Amino acid sequence: MNVGLFGGTFNPIHLGHISVITHVKSVFNLNTIHIIPSAVPPHKTITTLASANDRFEMVKQAISTISGFIISDVELMRRGKSFSIDTIKHFKGLVEKNTKLYFIMGSDVFFDINTWKNSVEIFKLTEIIVMYRAGDLRGLKDIESFLQRVISSQYEIFQSENIIKHNDIKHGFKTVHICEVPEIHISSTLIREKIKRGESIKGLVPPVVESMIYQKKLYL
Repeated sequence: MNVGLFGGTFNPIHLGHISVITHVKSVFNLNTIHIIPSAVPPHKTITTLASANDRFEMVKQAISTISGFIISDVELMRRGKSFSIDTIKHFKGLVEKNTKLYFIMGSDVFFDINTWKNSVEIFKLTEIIVMYRAGDLRGLKDIESFLQRVISSQYEIFQSENIIKHNDIKHGFKTVHICEVPEIHISSTLIREKIKRGESIKGLVPPVVESMIYQKKLYL
């Protein structure tokens, strides 16, 4: 089994999120991807943050008809801030030994990972997929350099495979995979701003999410 973990604030979830993780699922032949809305994001201060329950429901509705996508409330059920290390440990304890676990993140998030709780341990628990958007100014070499500086000096690019691998297997550091994803000009911030200005968000979010936003008067 190949299982992906994809967390985020999803404030709100939009078609860009769905497009890139669908692409990753296909490229890495993932059986399932667990979509994990955060309850209290530790690195974001958002004044227009919808409630955890509303964000969870939007994600649940958005992915309900997509095969292989599973909503998880693990971070909503946990008290306090939502730390990725705790979520990864939770899933490591659930999956069978022969399951390959991948933690999926955008390249923008990846370059902040040194500020996360127990960030070095994350690289020993699970393989990581960095979604690299077409047009991103930072390339594979920048990712390698960052890993060598903040995680381990023994990470090295294998360009032909689009991976960055650790040279010393004894230390237990997992492989970092680079996955180029389509460049999509949609963001949750853009959607919230459009709602505030009274502009249409049609085509930016799934119709079921659009309906829920207007019914609950979110982001006004």
